[in-house]
Amino acid sequence: MSKKFQVVITDFLKDALEPEQKVLGDIADIVALDAHDEAELVGQIEHADAVILYHNLALSAKTVGALKQCRIIVRGGVGYDNVDWRLARQMGIPVTNVPDYGTEEVADSAIGMMLSLTRGIALMNSRLRAAEGPWMYWQAVPLERHRGKTIGLIGLGRIGTATALRAQALGMDVAYYDPYRDDGYDKALGVRRVEKLDDLLAQSWVVSLHCPLTDENRRMIHAGTVAKMPRGSYLVNTARGGLIDVACIPPAIESGQLAGAAIDVLPDEPPSPDNPLIKAWRDPKHPAHHRVLVNPHAAFYCEQGLMEMRVKGAQSVRRALLGERLRNVVN
Repeated sequence: MSKKFQVVITDFLKDALEPEQKVLGDIADIVALDAHDEAELVGQIEHADAVILYHNLALSAKTVGALKQCRIIVRGGVGYDNVDWRLARQMGIPVTNVPDYGTEEVADSAIGMMLSLTRGIALMNSRLRAAEGPWMYWQAVPLERHRGKTIGLIGLGRIGTATALRAQALGMDVAYYDPYRDDGYDKALGVRRVEKLDDLLAQSWVVSLHCPLTDENRRMIHAGTVAKMPRGSYLVNTARGGLIDVACIPPAIESGQLAGAAIDVLPDEPPSPDNPLIKAWRDPKHPAHHRVLVNPHAAFYCEQGLMEMRVKGAQSVRRALLGERLRNVVN
């Protein structure tokens, strides 16, 4: 088959595209723009037959509306809040994601971040490195045993389920809030369903977020909801940055309402130096300096997972270009 399709990868990738070439090279020309702003796409994406989008930028209505012959938009990842999928649906363009590529890695990261906080690992390392306090476990007193403690999961999809299984292995009591999860899944998994978010927060020693970002749940965690958590509890977010009003974290740490927080995702990435959480985290005089973990949207990453994401994204494109049945359509 002669090459006749044009596939545009908007961002994130700038290598030789070997994985994509193996899947698509016989039917398409592939261009990686490595754009960091949506404005950089103008004049380069309008005639694409397929678009693969990662997380460094967004496809707004203006960009989606300019597509002339696009057969599919693939979100190379799980969340798809950075593409106007509603307009794409109106235009007859399916939007798909890769929902399973980083399931294990994100769950591992969520549990790893939780353990680093709740076992005092990050706190002691941070304080000792700064030569603050004695070379003793006293630095992290008090620490609690995990067995029997409640971890509250917001969202019980693939990653939330994987996190639940890992928490169960630690002997934790796993509860979850997910109004969209079918009845009976809790029984199959051996976890507890909680019908109201406030009730989940009130009983959770650790709250870990595992849901997509929607208009319904944007900033669902804020000063008011954090106040409903037990004093001295922990907050972990490896899902989407917009789920939390991160400005509420430093005062909660300072007051002792939160004993720690681990944040892999932020509303704006990279964050502004003026972001209240980042300012407190970088300030050696603020309690958040030792009690907050910040990662650069990295929970998804491992070499195998990254390859899986790229190959599965390219396979989705191939199916669309050849008129085959699509998988993981989100719109």
